[in-house]
Amino acid sequence: MEKLDFTAALPEFKEKTYNIAEFGAVSGGLILNSRPLQEAIDFAAGHGGGHVLVPGGLWLTGPIELKSGVDLHLEEGALLLFDKSKEEYPLHITDYEGTRRIRAISPIHARCAENIGITGRGIIDGNGHLWRMAKEFKFTSREWEEKRSVSPDTFLSTEEGEVWYPTSTAFEGFRYGEPDLSKLDDVKALEMAAPYYDYYRPVMVELTHCSRILIEGVTLQNSPAWNLHPLFCDNLTVRNAWIRNDDSAQNGDGLDLESCQFVEIDRVNFDVGDDAICMKAGKNSEARRIKGPTENVYIHDCTVYRGHGGFVVGSEMSRGVRHILVERCTFIGTDIGIRFKSAAGRGGVVEDITIRDINMVRIPGEAILFTMGYALKTMKNGTLSIEAPEDAEDLPEFKNISISRIYGRDIQWGIRIDGLEQMPVHDIHISDVALQAKHDIDIVNGKHIFFKNINIKG
Repeated sequence: MEKLDFTAALPEFKEKTYNIAEFGAVSGGLILNSRPLQEAIDFAAGHGGGHVLVPGGLWLTGPIELKSGVDLHLEEGALLLFDKSKEEYPLHITDYEGTRRIRAISPIHARCAENIGITGRGIIDGNGHLWRMAKEFKFTSREWEEKRSVSPDTFLSTEEGEVWYPTSTAFEGFRYGEPDLSKLDDVKALEMAAPYYDYYRPVMVELTHCSRILIEGVTLQNSPAWNLHPLFCDNLTVRNAWIRNDDSAQNGDGLDLESCQFVEIDRVNFDVGDDAICMKAGKNSEARRIKGPTENVYIHDCTVYRGHGGFVVGSEMSRGVRHILVERCTFIGTDIGIRFKSAAGRGGVVEDITIRDINMVRIPGEAILFTMGYALKTMKNGTLSIEAPEDAEDLPEFKNISISRIYGRDIQWGIRIDGLEQMPVHDIHISDVALQAKHDIDIVNGKHIFFKNINIKG
């Protein structure tokens, strides 16, 4: 998409404010405020909507559900901290990593809501470190020994090194394994998983089938799994926000935009433990049964610090990703700059994407990477295995992608393209690239790859 040809419709809110303190919420971090916070949201929704105000202070809460017409507004100095308890985080079946999965309910969630917002200058903290497993190679020896002292019996030795779980229930949940939803009815699967609730780490903000959404000004941080996951949403605007996770955060993605349309991501800062700005659209044949590409997305003037990739497509992209414009972004220290990834079995088409005016520095991987050989490594009984494609004939396709005016220093690889023999990466236009990198260009299974004015020096 060379030129913007859509706008994301903004929500409209009634000019009425509901202070959570007036519903009995108490700041200070010692009193759980789940009930008064939800009562404020419900009351506002039931009276035509408005702004639910979280004043300055420390507010402890459990999960909350956003409702139509409601803007959750955090004043500067407000810290909304999510507690963790089995009672407040029931398991349910949702979409995660592109397929139906068992997860604990998300700290902030909405379904089939219209005109919703999360705004203000405050901070939302998911207390994710209480949920997340950890891998030894991401920590210093001193940090790792501290984890051993906290929970010495929840370690597992793997080919990647030790893996630590923060609780015995999460550890036992891993050993027990996730019930197979393709072989069990949902009720039975949830019953089997229930004793190990915190193994099923939730996305922090999950918005499903919602329309006209504004996320503005706030900081979203420390998520149990992904940070922000809009799924089958339309008319979403995220602007002037911070999305943060520790660089060691397992599955600590920033934004995972899945099967959404009419989206603007404007001046957002990311500093995360996995992919930062990621376009997704379901995984494999299960996802392709439902139409819903990610399309009509405008991403601009964003900064990404740590992350596995600055701008990423995939690997779950089976419903298709198209009509995307990314411009004027900066990547500082991401593992990879621009990253397209998929694998045999995904199917789906990624096309009509324009990326331009990108600056990047200190990239230990590639500035630009296309790979169809991506496969998620999973651990089973302490052994790494590679997920097999459901149908090797269902080939993903990357085509009609334009990348221009890319500048960077201190980069390992300039450009790498790794397609499939049966389906090469094709019709890719890359121009006006100036990089200081140890290696320049490597292409395997690429077709109609056009370069113009490429300058890569060691």
